[in-house]
Amino acid sequence: MKKFERFLYRNRNKGIRNLMLYIIIGNAIVFLLAQTDRGATIVNYFTFLPHLILEGQIWRLVTFIFIPSTFSFFSLLLSLYFYYMIGTTLEREWGTLRFNLYYLTGTVLTIIYSLLSKSFATAHYLNLSMFFAFATLFPDFQILLFFILPIKIKYLAYVNAALFLVNIIFNRFPENLLPLVAIANYFIYFYPEIIYFFKTKRFAAKNTVSFKAKVRDTKKKRGYLHRCTTCGKTDTDYPNMEFRYCSICRGYACYCEEHIMDHTHIT
Repeated sequence: MKKFERFLYRNRNKGIRNLMLYIIIGNAIVFLLAQTDRGATIVNYFTFLPHLILEGQIWRLVTFIFIPSTFSFFSLLLSLYFYYMIGTTLEREWGTLRFNLYYLTGTVLTIIYSLLSKSFATAHYLNLSMFFAFATLFPDFQILLFFILPIKIKYLAYVNAALFLVNIIFNRFPENLLPLVAIANYFIYFYPEIIYFFKTKRFAAKNTVSFKAKVRDTKKKRGYLHRCTTCGKTDTDYPNMEFRYCSICRGYACYCEEHIMDHTHIT
């Protein structure tokens, strides 16, 4: 894995630059063509249909990623802008080659699974995998939901992950596994971060339990946890009183809220 990372770093500027821009332009062109085609002939001509691909219409292996997720002008405009922003940001962060491979991996996995299972495929989950990557790298990035409510991107990722699981659970086989296959590239590229996240959470939880146990033992042995150095009040006798430790005094000198700002420092 380290060799692969070094390879990506050394060749970060190789590949198709501004890949997301070409995909966005392709979506826009298909949308405009579809507006003049009431029979949806053009869209059907670009759609990923396994039986037609196996008959020789191989262009569908590529053109399906240019079919818009919506044909509402306003919704499409927002969607294309959003994914363009995400795609260009990931390319700047990762480099051209890594971003190309990330999108290509998801596309290839989608194609292979769809051909084998003879199921319909779109670029929706490919873009969702790109969204998950962005949310992982920039969890505190804020957007204006409905142009009014500021919300961090990580919370939108949680919602999308929940909907993603719902689709897997309630859709029928083999279509229900297509979302998982389509975003497998996310797990391939981010599995070290995912493992680290759960290890850190488990370690933090273990430390929290250990700390609370030590606090309980200390309180049980002494009868209190905090005791004011000046007046002798304890948190057991005065449970609603706040206690603080002075950073200037030598040692761990504790004071109640009445004396934390009014005591002689121990030096």
